[in-house]
Amino acid sequence: MSPAPRKLFKIGEVMEHSGCSRQMLHNYTMLSLIRAAKRTPSGHRLYDETVFDVLERIKELKKDNTLEQIRRILAEEDAGKGVISKQKED
Repeated sequence: MSPAPRKLFKIGEVMEHSGCSRQMLHNYTMLSLIRAAKRTPSGHRLYDETVFDVLERIKELKKDNTLEQIRRILAEEDAGKGVISKQKED
């Protein structure tokens, strides 16, 4: 049996559940802080469930960091996750 498809959220749903504005989400996407998981045939971005964790992390980091610093921190954290998953495979 194949796993159930993951839920994808339209930007309006992400706004509703996160409290972020459309412009804020657009800025975060353009800065590569968040990533769309997929696009609709008409080009609209769809985000998966992980976007909510990342948005919470950004809110936490914004207290003491610039968006550029946050981008670097998130990139380092993502790179660290790759190292961990590679180690588990060995």
